[in-house]
Amino acid sequence: MSKPPISTPQPDSYAYLSEVHRKGNDVKTEWDQDNQQWWNWYLTLAENEPDHKVLAAPLDPHRDEADIEVDEGKLATIQDALSLPYSLQPESIRRYARDGYIKLKNVLDPDSLAILRRRITAILVQELGLEHGLAFRSDEMMWLRDDLVRCFVLSKRVAQIAAELMGVRAVRLYHDNTLSKEPGCGRTPWHHDFDHFPIDSLNVCTAWIPLQKIPKNMGPLSYAAGIERHKLIADLPFSKFDVSYDKQVGEIFAENDVTIDDGPFDLGEVSFHHTLSFHTAGSNQTNTPRMVLATTYFEDGARLVSNPTMISGDFRKFMPGIKPGAVINSSYNPVCYTYV
Repeated sequence: MSKPPISTPQPDSYAYLSEVHRKGNDVKTEWDQDNQQWWNWYLTLAENEPDHKVLAAPLDPHRDEADIEVDEGKLATIQDALSLPYSLQPESIRRYARDGYIKLKNVLDPDSLAILRRRITAILVQELGLEHGLAFRSDEMMWLRDDLVRCFVLSKRVAQIAAELMGVRAVRLYHDNTLSKEPGCGRTPWHHDFDHFPIDSLNVCTAWIPLQKIPKNMGPLSYAAGIERHKLIADLPFSKFDVSYDKQVGEIFAENDVTIDDGPFDLGEVSFHHTLSFHTAGSNQTNTPRMVLATTYFEDGARLVSNPTMISGDFRKFMPGIKPGAVINSSYNPVCYTYV
């Protein structure tokens, strides 16, 4: 009588990968599901503490509050404030070029951000429901369907900072992205955005906008200081099935005494990071979702890479009709700032 086959435990990532992506460890095939499923998969690649458990989190108390109605007058006031220029100091530009990121205080009005949090919470409930099952909730392209979100995503003030940090004359929007790390959700793995954004340019910058204060135990974005740090792990093989890549990146940074900036964020404080900047985010150990709006900008004239991969998620949603190798200039990628 033949012995039954020995069953091999499947990695957590298998729960979120399609049959196509369960075969082999290469990432050359484009992602074939939505972006929420992409995030579900991606967070399985982060190493957490041995006793860490991703919990079915209690609902955020804010979700029981009514969305704040924003009339045309209030909306115009918010939009005007988001169009005001920001006085970016030369030292901040130098630090961004040296470190790969910069955190800037008082970029946005805290009261307006609190209103935006309520609005985005309502959008997430509408899109994803109230079920407890998602440890990390995301949505994107919200600016196409909500006037308040549109004001922030197309903010001339935020785009101006990104353009000046990159030293370019004009920037377009790649996409907006809401990132709600629920209570109990684990780490986000180490990465840099050059692998994630299918944009054939180094002039790509992401603004990371907290929608509440983020203390250290809520999982703020953390940076490996130094624009050249990506060279330390250039030859490190990526695994789409387990935490090996994330673990080894952390070990290499520790061995090389890389400074990790994992400090808290105030409400109104915004960080901007270069596409080559390595970053991660800690687990959310509080009972409140850590909500962030991230907006990514690229230099006008940049092109879509020739061979997008699964790491870019559902990128076609962000630039409809753009062919590999072509200039990215769809109606979903408007120019947000031009230096005059």
